[in-house]
Amino acid sequence: MAKVLIVAEHLNGQLNAATAKTLSAALAVSAESIDIVVLAADPAAVAAQAAQLAGVARVLTVANAANEHAIAQVLGPQIAQLAGQGYTHVFGPSTTFGKDLMPVVAALLGVNQVSDLMAVEDAYTFKRPIYAGNAIITVKAPADQVVVATVRSASWPEAAAGGSATVEAVTVDAALPTHTRFVGLAAGSSDRPDLQSAKRVVSGGRGVGSAENFQHIYSLADKLGAAVGASRAAVDAGYVPNELQVGQTGKIIAPELYVAIGISGAIQHLTGIKDAGTIVAINKDPESPIFEIADIGLVGDLFALLPELEQALG
Repeated sequence: MAKVLIVAEHLNGQLNAATAKTLSAALAVSAESIDIVVLAADPAAVAAQAAQLAGVARVLTVANAANEHAIAQVLGPQIAQLAGQGYTHVFGPSTTFGKDLMPVVAALLGVNQVSDLMAVEDAYTFKRPIYAGNAIITVKAPADQVVVATVRSASWPEAAAGGSATVEAVTVDAALPTHTRFVGLAAGSSDRPDLQSAKRVVSGGRGVGSAENFQHIYSLADKLGAAVGASRAAVDAGYVPNELQVGQTGKIIAPELYVAIGISGAIQHLTGIKDAGTIVAINKDPESPIFEIADIGLVGDLFALLPELEQALG
């Protein structure tokens, strides 16, 4: 029987919603048991949150000062050692955190990683997207090896709460690297929702015209209580920082509402929003590809339409 270990993603004492989505994928495996491991300097708060997820048998905590920051080369050896304690699967979210960490775990275990798991057929057979999401392939992992996989967060719902898993402190005696260390963190601060977990997202493209004009995007987002995103063209033009990029080479998201403003709809961008609920597109070109997938389309000058939308929203 399958036994799954999920690596919890967290920041500032808060469990990331991507962990609950990863749990949904683990539940689809029909495993005998599912455990979550929390690696941190002080994992207590995050562990308490993870224990409330339905379907989790145990929450393992690894308290170590070296785990204060999510450095893949530091966390990887500890996870690999835990994986050797009878686990058949090790899952992590397909976020920046997971994409950095899980290949390290796979390499240490000497196995190939399954990336962007989006559907489970059985414990060792999965579906994942290729060609910018234009095709789906079925992959089969060897049953005699540990399956290390990243889970495509946009393809899975958050697992329900209501669990009461036991929390166990464990000691991992793994040799940690000395060649990699935390130096500093440069991160922007914002009161807006996190882009990857937001239920509403407003994105701007090259059609917005400038960094100054992007204030229109921020303003509408604030009216909607939404996160802000951007197309690669807008990022490359210097309108916004790279961390806001949505698409194949940016963030893959699945909000309930996605508003695309001045975005033509290149396939690389559409890959990042294909799992969104309702898509609203605003563009002055009626032939823009974005209208082919939009549920609601507005053809017109965004600088005339956005003030009207904001006024209607109050």
